[in-house]
Amino acid sequence: MNTPTVNAAEKFDSSRANEYGRQSRIALAGYDACQDLAACMLAASLGPGGAARVLVVGAGGTAQEIIAMARLEPGWRFTAVDPSEPMLDAARQQLQANDLLDSVDLHLGQVEDLLADQSYDAATLIGVLHHLPGDDAKGQILRSIQAHLKPGAPLVVAGNQYAYASQPLLLAAWGQRWRQHGASADEVKAKLGKILQGADPPHSEAAVQKLLHDAGFGEATRFFSSLFWSAWLSCKTL
Repeated sequence: MNTPTVNAAEKFDSSRANEYGRQSRIALAGYDACQDLAACMLAASLGPGGAARVLVVGAGGTAQEIIAMARLEPGWRFTAVDPSEPMLDAARQQLQANDLLDSVDLHLGQVEDLLADQSYDAATLIGVLHHLPGDDAKGQILRSIQAHLKPGAPLVVAGNQYAYASQPLLLAAWGQRWRQHGASADEVKAKLGKILQGADPPHSEAAVQKLLHDAGFGEATRFFSSLFWSAWLSCKTL
């Protein structure tokens, strides 16, 4: 679950891909629960037990969103897009270990690289928006996804919100989360410094709603929250 622009993708090299699963589950308390609930929200929106084609943007790393969706809905098929080759390789390994490679088309690159006539019943964008600098880049990827969705199709968006420094209590609790998992005081300080420099989250839930609205999606329903992280479901309106 990484970024869909070339510059941002450079952060997700081999060393980061190799540690992504463990790091994500520490940084986001409830990582697997969020992925499971995303699958449940999409199944509830589409109706359970049917066939669907799902676009998974920023799929690299754990591929956990695909694993969770496929476990719940074996009839779904997936197109996974990611601009980082190491992260996509890591996802491929996880899919192979879960015997899911036959259900997934893996694409190294951007959403814009997909054929224009490819359309999907649903999509996910998990752990991506806060890595994209500025609203223009955030809006661009949402519009690109919207262009590949069928009318009324649901989209799950999940990622960090708030300017990190504006929420000192949440930031301190995030540091304690790392300490809870064995990080030293120096390691916690280094991780706090890294998060303050390494991303640009939307500054509020209202900002997320506006990004979605401007890209052609309806009002979003938030279904998960954990410190800075939240997850929403919205549907294509245009």
